[in-house]
Amino acid sequence: MPRIERLADDLVLIDTDYEGTPQAIGAYLLTGDRPALIETGPASTVETLLDGVQAAGVEPEHLQALAVTHIHLDHAGATGTLVRRFPHLEVYVHPVGAPHLADPSRLVSSARRLYGADLERLFGEVAPVPHGRIRAISDGAEVLLGSRRLAVFDTPGHARHHVVYFDRASKDLFTGDAAGVALPGSRYVRPPTPPPELDVPAWDATIGRLRGLGVRRLLLTHFGAHTWVEELLAQLQQRLHAAVELVRVALEDGANDEAIAQRMRNVMAVEAARLDGPDRAARFETIMSTRLSALGLIRYLKTR
Repeated sequence: MPRIERLADDLVLIDTDYEGTPQAIGAYLLTGDRPALIETGPASTVETLLDGVQAAGVEPEHLQALAVTHIHLDHAGATGTLVRRFPHLEVYVHPVGAPHLADPSRLVSSARRLYGADLERLFGEVAPVPHGRIRAISDGAEVLLGSRRLAVFDTPGHARHHVVYFDRASKDLFTGDAAGVALPGSRYVRPPTPPPELDVPAWDATIGRLRGLGVRRLLLTHFGAHTWVEELLAQLQQRLHAAVELVRVALEDGANDEAIAQRMRNVMAVEAARLDGPDRAARFETIMSTRLSALGLIRYLKTR
């Protein structure tokens, strides 16, 4: 039975059960006039996703739109698979990400450098989206998803092709990775910093922009609804800069990539255990391994 959570009369969180791990990757179903998903998860979990749509009371073939915050495979990897199955779907994505949904070859090649032989097992087939189904959305645009008209904001930092979707009426913000990774019931947030597009000053500006929206509820892809908005954003920014400093010092010490990743693991394990208890670390590693976050910070410091 799929795990779903009704967050409002017209809003359902679907747990994709990525890697058999609860509360790792979520997708948000907006019901109403124009049923739509925000995030698709990877193609490897598409059947669980569609089971969740049906369990929420919507027949999958009645979906009208998909909106992704960015094109990383854990957020948008199932997009092509869904459009192949339901060719009427419209797909909303940042203009920089749009060409990579139409031709995902470079996206897959980049991901393979990080995940190697595990790529297909983790993410499944990454199918192309026909050009005619893609709607590139610019900063300030509005899109109708479900019965909500959502504002789109450009939010670089984690990736330059990142957007968020904001409901001015309910003050719900669908954040993708712009607000980091935090688990339900948590008071700990971790910045996901994989290569190749980490941009810390841009992320600082994004966090400032999110603070100015008057958000009531952050709806994280990793994972779920959080109402401790100001504390979460402040902690995210602090931890992002602390991670940059940790890696900068480690590079000056001559540490190699694995040693740097281990330093990060040690620090994060203590922080997570203090705020969340000792049983959460494995779930964070499934969502975004410390190794990948370390590699992104190393690349950022070496190339900025």
